[in-house]
Amino acid sequence: MYDLPPEYGHAVHDVVREVAIAMRATYGCDGVSTRQHNEPGGQDVWHYHVHVFPRYDADNLYGSHPLPGYATSEQRWIYADQLRNYFDSAPRT
Repeated sequence: MYDLPPEYGHAVHDVVREVAIAMRATYGCDGVSTRQHNEPGGQDVWHYHVHVFPRYDADNLYGSHPLPGYATSEQRWIYADQLRNYFDSAPRT
């Protein structure tokens, strides 16, 4: 983040916005949250990235505990396909 040229930061923000809009349109969520972390936090190679995740009323995101293990590929593909279909059908600007 500290060395990220402003034009790249703006480009990342533009993509984050597009993903947030796509999530609301495809997942029917009430909104989204974004997170960007720097330095300590489990990265093997520090790099700039932003998390975008759907939010639902009363989801208790910050008070809930994560489920054990990871979602299976089959579980993740459902959501990835929905976003892919959204972007495949979205008009290009």
